[in-house]
Amino acid sequence: MCELFAMSTRYPSTVTLSLEEFSRHGGLSGPHKDGWGIAWDEDGDIRLIREALPAWNSERLQLVKQQPFRSAQVVSHIRKATQGQVAQRNCQPFIRELGGTWHSFAHNGDLSELRDDERFCSDVFRPVGETDSEHAFCALLERLQSLWRANHSPSIEARLEVVCRFAGDLRGLGPANFVYGDGDTLFVHAHKRYQSDGTIRAPGLWRLVRHCDAGGEFATGGLTVVAHEGEQDVVLLASVPLSSEAWQPLAEGTVMAVRKGRVVAEHAPI
Repeated sequence: MCELFAMSTRYPSTVTLSLEEFSRHGGLSGPHKDGWGIAWDEDGDIRLIREALPAWNSERLQLVKQQPFRSAQVVSHIRKATQGQVAQRNCQPFIRELGGTWHSFAHNGDLSELRDDERFCSDVFRPVGETDSEHAFCALLERLQSLWRANHSPSIEARLEVVCRFAGDLRGLGPANFVYGDGDTLFVHAHKRYQSDGTIRAPGLWRLVRHCDAGGEFATGGLTVVAHEGEQDVVLLASVPLSSEAWQPLAEGTVMAVRKGRVVAEHAPI
């Protein structure tokens, strides 16, 4: 299975993202050698870098590591191909425009029956590649489009309701961990994944919450965040803990909305 990493902060901050521990899973100590990608929000726009090569020795990833960027929301992914060719079009995160805003999505799991399920049909949004993950993203945007077409900034409650229903439908098809960002809020669904002992079970995602003072610096697992504008709140999410700190496992079926470095809503599993 693939692995996910996401970050939300209170203020756009200088981010040095070495992804050292994360990228080690991407082909060095782990089996995820089929591609990687990272998307970060910047000044109302989005930057996206993807590559169908192992992350751990990628020259492009070295550039990301060496050149700090400024962002309040980051979504990253390393790939172990289960559906679709090893090609850049099948690397995540995926991005699409909806309501004049860039939306990003990355998924970890295996949803082999998704394309044949009428609940995930999409007429407006079409996948470019062959993965179940991109198909799922298109189906999610299909469900969200009425909110965004009617209101450029729909409420978090309205968006979260759609995401919760979508996540519930996905869970019946297979492992379905995902992170979805709409430029304002990061929505997270924790399900289950292949563990080191070969079983498929929770946790599918882990969370780490941190705080640093204005002008301070927060560092963990190859990630450094420098606060500029004020006291900085940080929420990190990953498929596996990236450091020895107290990462918290998320219960199977948890759906969260994370905004500006804080968890603003959390739906416990049913």
